[in-house]
Amino acid sequence: MTGCSRGSSDAGLLVVLSGPSGVGKGTVVAHAMSLKSEGAHRLRRSVSVTTRPPRPDEKDGVDYFFCGLEAFEGKVQQGRLLEWATYLDNRYGTPADWVDQQLASGSNVVLEIEVQGAMQVRERRPESVLIYMLPPSWRALRRRLRTRRSESEEVQRKRLAVAREEVKWVSAYSYLLVNDRVPRAARRLLAILEAERARVERADLGPWFGGVDD
Repeated sequence: MTGCSRGSSDAGLLVVLSGPSGVGKGTVVAHAMSLKSEGAHRLRRSVSVTTRPPRPDEKDGVDYFFCGLEAFEGKVQQGRLLEWATYLDNRYGTPADWVDQQLASGSNVVLEIEVQGAMQVRERRPESVLIYMLPPSWRALRRRLRTRRSESEEVQRKRLAVAREEVKWVSAYSYLLVNDRVPRAARRLLAILEAERARVERADLGPWFGGVDD
């Protein structure tokens, strides 16, 4: 499937946001979308497909598209996922058609995905913007995970172990975003996207080099 042209100034940005579970990726994106600015209004959060059971406060089609393993594998075989990965024995993936429709309309689409999926997106869509989010410290991450009362201590330990391995991939990303305070991290996220839209390689320079007006 073909993504949006790198040289199109009207197309949106494909943004990959990774980071340890519990770092607050969804919270920061939601806050950024609530701000009163053009960048905030153009922001869209991609909804992933997952085989993970929903948590009590999650809604199908809003937080995730929940499905069984067989249905997930069908989407993979049909080429309907932009990326997919396994995390803590569950499968996650990004619907390609929805993402491309949003990009074509000029929206900046944020994929909140793990490192496995992020590397797939970087290979398939080299124009994507890769951002890695970290908490101020490991102690802060452990504290945030403990607030998830729906998860056992064993699951929390697994998440921390995965995070320690995944953080080694931070150099594969273009930006590091520290979530010390949600409002500040949200503003930094929008600033990164504003700077990316101003990059020369994303500009439509045709009017400047196609001829000189008299």
